[in-house]
Amino acid sequence: MKIPAKTVLALSMLGFLALPVLAQPPAAPKSLLAYTPKPVKLPPYGKNKPITHLVDVLAAHKGQSSWTHQVIKTDRFDTRWVSMAPGEKVSTRYYGDDRVMWVVWQGQIRFNIEGQEPFVASRGFLVQVPQRVRYSMETVGSEPSLRYEVTRAGQHPNFPADNGEAKPANTPDGIEYVKVSTPTQPDKYEGVNKPYVDFFKDVVAKDPVKGPNPSLVMMDEGNMSNIIRGKGIPTPPDTNKGHFHVGRDEFWFILEGKIEYLIQDIGLVKADPGDIAFVPPGRWHRASWADGQTDTRLSFNANPYTFHAFGPDAGGEQ
Repeated sequence: MKIPAKTVLALSMLGFLALPVLAQPPAAPKSLLAYTPKPVKLPPYGKNKPITHLVDVLAAHKGQSSWTHQVIKTDRFDTRWVSMAPGEKVSTRYYGDDRVMWVVWQGQIRFNIEGQEPFVASRGFLVQVPQRVRYSMETVGSEPSLRYEVTRAGQHPNFPADNGEAKPANTPDGIEYVKVSTPTQPDKYEGVNKPYVDFFKDVVAKDPVKGPNPSLVMMDEGNMSNIIRGKGIPTPPDTNKGHFHVGRDEFWFILEGKIEYLIQDIGLVKADPGDIAFVPPGRWHRASWADGQTDTRLSFNANPYTFHAFGPDAGGEQ
């Protein structure tokens, strides 16, 4: 006997309704509560400063074309301002176990990076080179170039010896260069990592207020740099302490506008374009866009998944 189509459909629906309802996993909570280690005695700043103002750095080297100015030196980071006179060059080199990154801030620098077309970087270029990739650079134009350089502390560059290049001189901290052979090949640009980002062209010119998406400009297992951009807001109350990091320091390069920082035992400080803000591990700190304009900071962390500890009533945010 042929069963009418309507009957088949009805029976099918009954079978569907008879199926057990699968349990849905509970939604992850917005934030978790934890007891987190925080030093009773805060790690000192040492020679590092909460804010390194660019105007002070430039004043210290007034009348000089070629100079280096140490900004941050920790167990993880080694950063400095570097000025090069017109025509001055950095010979071909590479880091064996970490990438290097620069923020070009004045003048023009021609970069030659292995596997990439040469390019000239000017103010606002965020340039990076992966580990074991050879690079060189030269100031071009009629004025000195100025760049902010970020490397891993304790790392020394390697220099090629494939074509009979001269042996580099020993370093002041007791490093002798010896000739070796190595099977280790150059790393590659992958994911968010690109030879450069032209901040003022690729970010500011595309949108007068919003930041880029994705906002990461550098990320691997041991590095992270992130563009944090937005419209300024009134200064939050001191009850908003922000957060702290367990065992990791953090610093920021101010690219645009003005950033306000509330730092434990330091107070409220303000940073302008070209300034560097730094916070050791274990200190409460809060960064906010200063009211009245669009503000941008470029953050640097040792790990893309750095643990953030907020106040117990803050809901995991500031």
